[in-house]
Amino acid sequence: MPGAELPLPLEGVRVTDFTWIIAGPQATRILGDMGADVIKVENESYLDAVRGADGLHNNFHRNKRSMTANLHHPQGREAVERLIAKSDVVIENFSSGAFARMGFPYERLAELKPDIIYVSLSGYGQLGRDSDYGTWGPTAQGASGLTAMSRLPGQPPAGWGYSYLDHTAGFYGAIAALMALWHRDRTGEGQHVDMSQVETGMMLAGVPMLDFQVNGRPYEAIGNHAVHPAVAPHSIYRAGGDDRWIAIAAEDDVQWRALCDALGAPALAADARFATNAARVAAQDALDAEIEQRTREEEPFALAERLQARGVLAGVCQTIEDRMERDPQLAARGFYRSAPHPAFGEHRFEGLPITFSGARWRIDRGAPLVGEHTRDVLRDVLGYADAEIDAMQAEAAV
Repeated sequence: MPGAELPLPLEGVRVTDFTWIIAGPQATRILGDMGADVIKVENESYLDAVRGADGLHNNFHRNKRSMTANLHHPQGREAVERLIAKSDVVIENFSSGAFARMGFPYERLAELKPDIIYVSLSGYGQLGRDSDYGTWGPTAQGASGLTAMSRLPGQPPAGWGYSYLDHTAGFYGAIAALMALWHRDRTGEGQHVDMSQVETGMMLAGVPMLDFQVNGRPYEAIGNHAVHPAVAPHSIYRAGGDDRWIAIAAEDDVQWRALCDALGAPALAADARFATNAARVAAQDALDAEIEQRTREEEPFALAERLQARGVLAGVCQTIEDRMERDPQLAARGFYRSAPHPAFGEHRFEGLPITFSGARWRIDRGAPLVGEHTRDVLRDVLGYADAEIDAMQAEAAV
């Protein structure tokens, strides 16, 4: 792999990972990709629900190690506390207060490791009226206002169809851990980082919020059209079949004429209804229908290349197969990489959208099996002898 000799930015950093589902594992996955030794602490009686979705679990827990521990057993709890004492970061995304009720408030973590960085990623954070509420990505999206914004004019909110705020919260969780590590390197101080999944959604609504505060304009559903600035055409259109689409935008009259030329539609260019951008915006429903009548018979990739060659903004709405099998840009950047899994064999993963000139990220292996590294962690990290480990396993402490 190119750049394999480059260093990993977080090599030498250890993360104790109590996360589950998606939001927390997304954060620790990023840290693991950057080289941190991420040790996922699991209990065989209360496994992560995502373990039942093999592909999803494999993706979010790549590069990690798995250690099982029974916190109800004194030796199991002791092993976890010894692991925390040898870690730089502890991350969990349980409901607010749950980790403290398990016996691990920040004060206890700081006793075990005075400069520990503790990231708690809950639905509403640890403070406030709603802090006891739990969330999932779709409910957090609704509470943050994003679901109401995801709709077509005159239609009810559609939502996003996917748990994007689980991922967004994970991205912010990784950023928070990195900033806390940077602060510790400068000051020697650890800290508790309290994150709210709902608030990460607020950050994605910044432009409409600013528009309301400055201009007094409430949010208006516009679908795929453009308002600031108002240009037309600006939408997606069927191309090459009922479920293949191409996005097209013409910012000015030059691009509009180039679009008509690429579509072989001189009559459209001469149509008085669409003579200026203002006219096109006023009649854009009719305009969209005229364009789609011509694009739906086109092969989407060929059309996109033809439009781009004429200076028209265009891109195919790619499927997963398009992105993984035929996208030359992603291939050139090595975005999809393969790594082995002990049960599934070789598997492809999406990578990180980052290229460093003096460092690298990695995908060395898929997700661990349950407890796959328990003995390694207990022996090599925590200093237990093999006989002690055997006894602990016999008592179901680990």
